[in-house]
Amino acid sequence: MKMQEIKKMATTMGIKPGKMKKAELIRIIQSTEGNSPCFQENQSGSCVQMDCCWRDDCLGSH
Repeated sequence: MKMQEIKKMATTMGIKPGKMKKAELIRIIQSTEGNSPCFQENQSGSCVQMDCCWRDDCLGSH
């Protein structure tokens, strides 16, 4: 997902993205949604969160 889309999503959730980096902003979105703020935190390249909308972007960064 492009940063512009992520910022728009954050804004609709009441989050002010400012100059946050992508990973930081996604983790805040995850937390706001009540999910584990784990984007790009698992360095092993594996993830058990099969339904996460960030999964492809997260695992693709390794």
